[in-house]
Amino acid sequence: MHRVLRIGHRGAAGHAPENTLAAIEKGIAFGVDFVEIDMRRTADGALVVLHDETVNRTTNGTGLVAQLSLADLKKLDAGNGEHIPTLEDVLKVIARRAGLMLELKVKGTAQQAVEVVREAGFRNPIIYASFLHEELSHVRAVDPGASLMVLFGRVPNDAVSSALAHGPSHIGLRHDTATRRLVEDFHRAGLLVFVYTADSPGDIQHAVSLGVDGVISNFPERIMNQ
Repeated sequence: MHRVLRIGHRGAAGHAPENTLAAIEKGIAFGVDFVEIDMRRTADGALVVLHDETVNRTTNGTGLVAQLSLADLKKLDAGNGEHIPTLEDVLKVIARRAGLMLELKVKGTAQQAVEVVREAGFRNPIIYASFLHEELSHVRAVDPGASLMVLFGRVPNDAVSSALAHGPSHIGLRHDTATRRLVEDFHRAGLLVFVYTADSPGDIQHAVSLGVDGVISNFPERIMNQ
């Protein structure tokens, strides 16, 4: 059996508040190949690590991320006393310890994200991922050698050709939409296939049985290679 990469979802969100430095440290402690995080931009232009459009669900605050300053966000409790980290914070923590899967959640952030990664001198593998496929094309324009992951929720009938239009190296499929035939189709096109977000041992094992190249999980320690 080929080795399946272990990707910690939002750090290791099954063990610590998602997208916090504590969750990222947990993922690294579990020996993940990549830490997956989500990126948004504040009202004053800082890139921060947060999944939702608002801070309501994951912090003790309220409001849209895009309407709050970095200083506003830094005052919030993101769970267990953790704070919302900046992209720079995460790059420093992960440096030389794991790869990074960076999901772009907002249009118009691609160039800034690539510039921040460059300025940080981040040398580990990095995959830029997004459901906003045009944003990946913008990453490619800024960094021609970048690894890109096209994320699909519902898989379109022309999934392979649709994905290839953006020049990706990777495809991300919802674990319950992946099939062996679909995985093989993407492999024939020269693309690596990851699935998200498989948490139960049964879902993880099923994904592995399909021949995927990586599994994204809130419990990355459950992803075992035989």
